[in-house]
This record gives sequence, structure tokens and C-alpha cells, in this order.
Amino acid sequence: MIQRDVIVIGAGAAGLFCAAEAGKRGRSVEVLDHAKKVGRKILMSGGGRCNFTNMYASPENFLSQNPHFCKSALSRYTQWDFIALVSEYGIPYHEKTLGQLFCDESASDIVNMLMSECDKAGVTVTTRCEILGVEKLDAGYHLKTSLGDYQCESLVIATGGLSMPKLGATPFGYQIAKQFGLPVLPTRAGLVPFTLHDAQKQVLSELSGVAIDVSAACNDMAFKEAMLFTHRGLSGPSMLQISSYWHPGDTLSINTLPASDALAFIEEARKTSPDAQLSTCLAKLFPKRVVQTLIDFNAWPNKPVKQLTHSEVAGIAETLENWEIKPNGTEGYRTAEVTLGGVDTDALSSKTMMAKNVEGLYFIGEVVDVTGWLGGYNFQWAWSSGWAAGQVV
Repeated sequence: MIQRDVIVIGAGAAGLFCAAEAGKRGRSVEVLDHAKKVGRKILMSGGGRCNFTNMYASPENFLSQNPHFCKSALSRYTQWDFIALVSEYGIPYHEKTLGQLFCDESASDIVNMLMSECDKAGVTVTTRCEILGVEKLDAGYHLKTSLGDYQCESLVIATGGLSMPKLGATPFGYQIAKQFGLPVLPTRAGLVPFTLHDAQKQVLSELSGVAIDVSAACNDMAFKEAMLFTHRGLSGPSMLQISSYWHPGDTLSINTLPASDALAFIEEARKTSPDAQLSTCLAKLFPKRVVQTLIDFNAWPNKPVKQLTHSEVAGIAETLENWEIKPNGTEGYRTAEVTLGGVDTDALSSKTMMAKNVEGLYFIGEVVDVTGWLGGYNFQWAWSSGWAAGQVV
């Protein structure tokens, strides 16, 4: 029987960070993970460069049934605290766009930093360890694992959500929550590309690989970023962002000209280039392939703009600024960056992440019903929630 003060299940961002923080307090800590190596999601994130936080991270950038829950942790361990740690290790980084911070070289810099923090704090990290059962004792927990039995005072669940099963994602964290009577809110894929119905897909897949800047709106939220056409549907930052607010059956409203006034543009073209075809005028705004597809998809009359009727002009302008598409669905957990829903925050302390009714049981990171926007926000939640639990376990 191996005795520890703290056992953290899950060697990802939240788990490793929490373990290091607990170890700094003199606690004996071991991290257990079923994968062969630690931090797999960190290593592949941000195209292998890890978008490790966002300079503008604030509670408004997170979805949760209780939008106030994340405030405490985010305010006590901020993006600036993590940036200071990255700088302390001399890891070179840059802002890509919209406050998103990436490693200059490799995501492995972040994993190495976390492992170094664990090492300095005397934390043991054990991989290839299957958890076979968890039992509550009078004081603490008993774990049966493929590597033997463990006992601990505090048990931290940092096993993430269901996104990217190829990287080892499992429902383990939700199962533990249910075992101990914590409610788990329905989960779904977030920050995920959309798939389209066959008729739409047939036309739009011609544009696979083409990206345009749009503003995508759904359910009173809008994101102004690039949209990428794929052979299955729609992706790119704007689509990934809005996917977290979309529910099956909802329609997306896509403004393909977020920086222009479509009606004013066409009216101006009718004055300055009256004999130009509609396609020629629109080619000033979009790549030619996009123009032709928009015309075909919407059955617009491709004739000299002076011949367009007022209702035709109004209809074209309306579609350019409010192109309505009803996705068939999303690509699901296979490619989703995060899992929406999870352990109900009402059952947890926002200060410590401990289950209110189960002494010594903590949930941190993605397994909790707190989901950030695209752009480093989910990593910041991992650091903040991991830090909060690390101060008390």
C-alpha cells in the first residue's frame, strides 16, 4: 500500500499544475495517468506550439451553467501569474492575435516547465497506471490501480473531458463524480467544426481550404474571425467559437462582410461600374472561387449590376450580411478541442474546487462545467483551477 497526502488523477495541464502547487506546500503528492506520456493535449495544442493563455482572459470568456463560479479562481491566479512563470523559465513566446500567447518553439517547453515544477516540489509522476476502483475511507481514499494500491487524504480528479479520444480522453472523471453523488451536467463537443447537409456540402466543398473573414452569430453571441471551408463543412476560428453556443437545429447567421456595408458597396458599383457583371464586382471583396460559389449557392442573377432590380440588390446584400446556414451537426468529440458541461459547479467550492458534500475530493480543469473560448482560455482555467486546489489539498 502506497501512502500519499495527495493523489492527482490526470497528468494534463490542470493536474500537473495542481500537483506542483501542493508539493510546494510540503505535501507528499503523486500524479497517476493511464497514458504512456504526460501532457499529450498540451503537446498537440496550438499546432504544437501551445496557446498557453490569453492576455485578456476574464470570466466573460467562459461558459458555465453558473457563470460566476470561475471568478474566484481566475482572479486569484491570473494569466499574468502564469506568464511570469513562463518568463521565469526563459521560454520564448509571442502574441499571435487577440491576446493569444504561443510558445515560439514548442509546446514541449510548457510540459518540461510543469515537470520541472513537479520535480522541484518532490512530486512523483506515474504513467501507464490504470485506476481500477476508488473507495472513500473514514479519512481519505483507497485506490486500486494496475500498479498496486494507494491511500491518500486528498484526491484530485483532473482527467479532462471527452474531446479527442485518440489522446486518451475517457468519461472517468464524470463516473467518479456520479459515484460520489455529484451531479454531472450533459456534455457535448465544443470548439468543434460544423458538418453540413449533403446538398450544402456538395456546393460548398468546392471551396475546401479557402478561408474568409466573417462574423458568425448564434443565440445572441457573435465572433468576428476567419471561417474555413472544409470538405465536410465549416471550420476556422469563428466557427469553432460559435459552435460552443450552437445547439442541434439552430441556424447560424454569417456576415461575410463584417467590415463593409454590402448594400452601399453594390449601389456604389452600380454608379461607378454599371456594366460590370455581379461576379466581377464581388471579386473585389472575395476570392473568385468564393464569388462563383456564392452566386451558384444562392441562385443570384450574374448580370451587369445596372440591370439588377432593387429587390435583387437588397436580397444579395441581405444574404452577404446574414447568410443563414443550418448545420447538419458537428464533427463531435473526435476533433473537438473541449467538452462543454461536466461536473456541476453547484456541487463544488469555487474557492477550493472541493466537492461540498464529499470531504477531500476535488475536481479541476475541463472535467468541471467551465469551458473557455478558443484562444488560450481553457489552459488558463486549468492553471487557475489547479492552483486553487493546490493551495488546500
